[in-house]
Amino acid sequence: MDIHPDTRPSFFERLSSLLLREPEDREQLIKLLHSAHERNLLDADALSITEGALAASEISVSDVMVPRAQMEVIDIDDPLDKIIALLNRTGHSRFPVIDGDRDQVIGLLLAKDFLRLQSADKFNLRNWLRPAVFIPESKRLNVLLREFRVSHNHMAVVVDEYAGVCGLITIEDVLEQIVGDIEDEYDFDEAEDTIRLDQSGRYRVKAQTTIEDFNALLGTHFGNEECNTVGGLILHHLGRVPKRNEAVDLDGLHFHVLRADSRRLYTLSVSVAPDAADDPS
Repeated sequence: MDIHPDTRPSFFERLSSLLLREPEDREQLIKLLHSAHERNLLDADALSITEGALAASEISVSDVMVPRAQMEVIDIDDPLDKIIALLNRTGHSRFPVIDGDRDQVIGLLLAKDFLRLQSADKFNLRNWLRPAVFIPESKRLNVLLREFRVSHNHMAVVVDEYAGVCGLITIEDVLEQIVGDIEDEYDFDEAEDTIRLDQSGRYRVKAQTTIEDFNALLGTHFGNEECNTVGGLILHHLGRVPKRNEAVDLDGLHFHVLRADSRRLYTLSVSVAPDAADDPS
């Protein structure tokens, strides 16, 4: 009896065939990545990060920055006790320092520098300033991330075409667009509260938050006949589990998925939908 060798392609042959297939455009590249995920050659986290990295080249700084009105700033004439109170209240590590007006950013103050403060006598804030970096609001996130890495800066002040300050952005803001929401040591997913207002003015909401609690806090009127949680509301609307960074507009609110996997929705960012914010009524 003739014994024929197994002619089925090996695992490495299938992997090579998949990865060496040259995509013609970004859409084909995304399909190729999803195909690799479906074949268990790429896990869900790797797929999500890769998609985030690709998307960063299409997202501008103005889409991610903390708006001018929500910037926490220090005035050059602020007394030391006021500065320390702001550091303690916000917990931020960097602050723009202005000279009377938000368009006059003259430097940055790093909270860690205060560890070197020996005495409050003759304290002069100007001696503690670090140079501020200014970038245009049209700059793409992938370009900014590369500049952050080269310069070792972690914060930039965003300006418009007339050199007016319109916001600020940190390296964490950029990385969150790629790898997902970066929690600090007070991990929101482990916290008892299910809704939290962040520094950008958006609400961070756990998917298991009840619709009743959500309505009570945000003054909305979502029904709970079909589902009981905010996550269930999004799942019911889409008919599937959304991907990280996916967005949904419902009844004047903009829901942005911060954390999700292939089976479950975990955390959302909620803000007023752009169309609703522009509506004068």
